[in-house]
Amino acid sequence: MLFYILRRLASAISVVIVTLIASFALFFLAPTDPAGVICGNRCTPERIEAINDSLGLDEPAITQIGLYMKGIVVGRTYTTAGGVVTECPAPCLGYSYTLGQPVTKMLADALPVTLSIVLGGAIVYFGVGVFTGTLAAKNRGSTMDKVTVGTSLLVNSVPYFVVALLVALYATVFPPAQYTPLLTNPWAWASGLLAAWMTLGLTNAASYTRYSRASMIETLGQDYIRTARSKGISERRVVYRHGVRAGLTPVVTILGLDVAFQLTNAIFTESIFGLPGLGLLSIRAFYQYDLPVLMGTVLLGSVVLVLMNLVVDIVYTFLDPRVRLG
Repeated sequence: MLFYILRRLASAISVVIVTLIASFALFFLAPTDPAGVICGNRCTPERIEAINDSLGLDEPAITQIGLYMKGIVVGRTYTTAGGVVTECPAPCLGYSYTLGQPVTKMLADALPVTLSIVLGGAIVYFGVGVFTGTLAAKNRGSTMDKVTVGTSLLVNSVPYFVVALLVALYATVFPPAQYTPLLTNPWAWASGLLAAWMTLGLTNAASYTRYSRASMIETLGQDYIRTARSKGISERRVVYRHGVRAGLTPVVTILGLDVAFQLTNAIFTESIFGLPGLGLLSIRAFYQYDLPVLMGTVLLGSVVLVLMNLVVDIVYTFLDPRVRLG
């Protein structure tokens, strides 16, 4: 297990480094003027020169990438508009001249919001989806099975942003959407995110219902399930103790990828409900041409994706003993 984790970590680090170099080339080494974009239309040559010098944009490409990587490891210093030297401690992901803050601090402020939304929604759609999918598989061909599958198809046919807009505008049963830090007020944290959780959870639960149903139907047809039934074990125990554990393996794969994807693409949820997470931060950075922030979100997204893939592979071994890490 330890050797496998170390090998996967080495592979993950290499993926992150390649992503860093590729995104750095896309944002900073392309035939554009990053300093001019950061500075804006009404900018003096002296100001552009100061930005280039502070960000190291006047250095060779290899030096720029080296400075960026060095900032991630040991930190960097930046000179702001007023000539003030600002320390950016490691891991330093750049400095936003548009908002006058280190990118790392901005991501650290936004990440708890996105984590709260995505993980809360994941609990809802995974729990509801697995439960309804298992019931449908257990009663395959029944009226309940047909209603469950039909409802899931109907829910999936409606675009997510339409559902989110309807909930945000008309679902007065939910408290107003807002973010309060968990440690400050747990009740306000949960109530302020309830609308986003239920919207994200119930719309995605439709897909997990079908995933779970298909996986459970295949699992309940396996020889070891028939053997368990022939031994007189109760149907409830056969389904929920033996079947669900093995049937969850492919569903967990989808869950891990979904969580990683939504952590870096929560734009609709955060924009519609006005929650200041990574999605809202990245879309604002896009419209403001805030290249350091965009670069930081891309790098953070790549780290999240490779870590979630590693976590999913490790969880496999606990869900299905037939899976072994090699």
